[in-house]
Amino acid sequence: MSPQETSRNAMLSRIRTALGRREGQLPPPLPEIYLRPSRPNLSTFFACIERLNGKTFKAGSPAEALAYVAALVKGKSAVASNSTVLRDCGIAALEEVTCAGADKTVLRALCAESDIGISSADFGLADTGTLVMLSSHQEPRMISLLPPLHIAIIPENRIIGNLDELLTLLPAPVEQTSSMVLITGPSRTGDIEQILVRGVHGPGELHVVVI
Repeated sequence: MSPQETSRNAMLSRIRTALGRREGQLPPPLPEIYLRPSRPNLSTFFACIERLNGKTFKAGSPAEALAYVAALVKGKSAVASNSTVLRDCGIAALEEVTCAGADKTVLRALCAESDIGISSADFGLADTGTLVMLSSHQEPRMISLLPPLHIAIIPENRIIGNLDELLTLLPAPVEQTSSMVLITGPSRTGDIEQILVRGVHGPGELHVVVI
């Protein structure tokens, strides 16, 4: 037996001893899948977002959502997805807003140059304050990733409990979208010294508006 094999066997032996197992013993069967029940709670959803320095707003009507967004985009440039939610609110018709087109090259340049990206969200996870974005022609992924400020408009009936509930509703996301993105708060990262920096890998500011 080579020195490498001896060293490997010794290491595996120590691991087995620490786990209380013997050589050749099969692992136990996997436990039954357990889905945590949860009721959607808007207060919890907002609290999780705000804890991560995200901004929240409960709009009593599409008109209130429009007024909130209009105040944010005033004097700035914004790109909006093709979501019916944005059209129904009148957000897509704002003077400062340009709607996403079908040309990806044009959209990429538009998102890179815009101050604000406006989208809807397919779901919101109340337990973690997470936005679930399924990439599509109506909701291009770049809009929620490239501009430094992201505004998400989501109907209250799309707020669900948690990730378990999401995977129950969408057990095979790949059959519906090429990309499912989970967004929890503004973009943030830590360097080797664990200094928190926002906006490096995505928008540094997030506003979530629930209608």
